[in-house]
Amino acid sequence: MPITKAARRYATALLELAKERDEVDSILENIELIHNTLEGSRDLVLFIKSPVINFDDKTQALEKIFFDELEEPTKLFLKLLSRKDRINLLDQIAEAFIEKYKEYAGIITVGVYVARELNDEQRNLLHQNLEQKTQKKVDMNITVDESLKGGMAIRIDDTVIDGTVKHKLQKLEESLLSTTVE
Repeated sequence: MPITKAARRYATALLELAKERDEVDSILENIELIHNTLEGSRDLVLFIKSPVINFDDKTQALEKIFFDELEEPTKLFLKLLSRKDRINLLDQIAEAFIEKYKEYAGIITVGVYVARELNDEQRNLLHQNLEQKTQKKVDMNITVDESLKGGMAIRIDDTVIDGTVKHKLQKLEESLLSTTVE
């Protein structure tokens, strides 16, 4: 989902507040709870985004769902969003906040594509190697795709390192098709 400029501004402001108050970790936990809940409930997202439902009803619903679990700054932030008629951006703000936090903490997201599920030892070794090579903390997202045949592909931002059997077979096919037979 695209994140609006307004959502990014609110996320940045919340992160700055969290840093000032030295509560980054607790607010991150709150935002992750909100993010995971919204990702798991399409109905809740539709409810929050609905122009038919007034903001007071949305706020009351969010208070009932989240307020027992949230720290005071996050509760106040949700109330601010409601007062400013921006509660409909909550899912985008949560996602943008997590992105901003990762930048702040020096964490990069790495996509790993494999043909077969990795065991714990392989995951740990891959994680250690990626952190060593990138010199950053790594958040790994592993996707199993049997069409890759074997090997793995790694995506870091716009860079893809493709060591899959499928890729090698494609390169071999291209090479064979481009050679002329005399």
